[in-house]
Amino acid sequence: MDHDLAALLDDLLSATTREEAPSADSLLAVLATDDDDLLDVVAAAARVRRRWFGRRVKLAYLVNLKSGLCPEDCTYCSQRLGSAAEILRYTWLRAPEALGAARAGIDAGASRVCLVASGRGPTERDVTRVCGVVARIVEEHPGVEVCACLGLLSDGQAERLRDAGAHAYNHNLNASEDAYPEICTTHDHADRVATVRRVQGAGLSACSGLIAGAGETPEQLVDVLLELRALDPDSAPVNFLVPFEGTPLAGRHELTPQRCLRILAAARFALPRAELRLGAGRELHLRALQPLALHVASSLFLGDYLTAEGQDAAADLAMIADAGLEVEEVPGPAGRTASSRVVPRRRGAGTDVAPNA
Repeated sequence: MDHDLAALLDDLLSATTREEAPSADSLLAVLATDDDDLLDVVAAAARVRRRWFGRRVKLAYLVNLKSGLCPEDCTYCSQRLGSAAEILRYTWLRAPEALGAARAGIDAGASRVCLVASGRGPTERDVTRVCGVVARIVEEHPGVEVCACLGLLSDGQAERLRDAGAHAYNHNLNASEDAYPEICTTHDHADRVATVRRVQGAGLSACSGLIAGAGETPEQLVDVLLELRALDPDSAPVNFLVPFEGTPLAGRHELTPQRCLRILAAARFALPRAELRLGAGRELHLRALQPLALHVASSLFLGDYLTAEGQDAAADLAMIADAGLEVEEVPGPAGRTASSRVVPRRRGAGTDVAPNA
């Protein structure tokens, strides 16, 4: 390791120890490091991860309550207005089906269930429906965290979810304030920040992260990391673009496994105490370096995503164990290796096929 890199990493580690924000320049320097220096960068970020999270990996499981049919125009999203992506499209799941999907994830080892619905934001009737599912999960599975993700919230809706037993609410910033007009025109960055603040004001745990690989510059990526630090979410998903055919970003493949690891390391230095969660696109972009990423991130989504299939749950659990990390349970042998292509989800919620758990 050369002197300049050693000094950069020492400064970043010292800042996390003092709980001081890293400078934008230092995070840009992390993103600009050479592949030859990648293991040194990952090792430094791993030290921060171990300080706050030890060797544990938290498993979250997604239940897509309503798929597609969204009026918003987010360019990265397969559920967007006008999307021609060949995804599952269905309106609200019935409660028994939603509960069955949640049970599958919990039985596979997930300690957090994430209830997600497409759309700009929920109506009061939607919140009532979701509260019923939340209450049943909490009743049947004490200790399991339930996170809701329903879009922009109105006054009083976060409190209703809290009172039903929800632990957290997810609303990702996705992009920096500067970059946001490039990826969405039907709502703005301030709307997203307001919802995260509303969630925190209601006493829910805030979950808010980003998406990388959607055309952002390194400076914009650093900006969103520092904006997230200012919001201080308890958990932060890091998603990598899944470039579905039929969306404006189809065919965009600007990420490499090494680039993804540098992004995760920068996120760990910016958000040392946040539960960094490997999100959508990890199989596609990190590929064989997924286990290394788990030494920086401390959580992942088990199984499938909202509209894309993920690595087999058994393979996820085996990967965690093989990396020398710990999760509540690692059942069964390793599954198939991860695919390098985008596979639209055709199993689990909204279908007659068993979920990937």
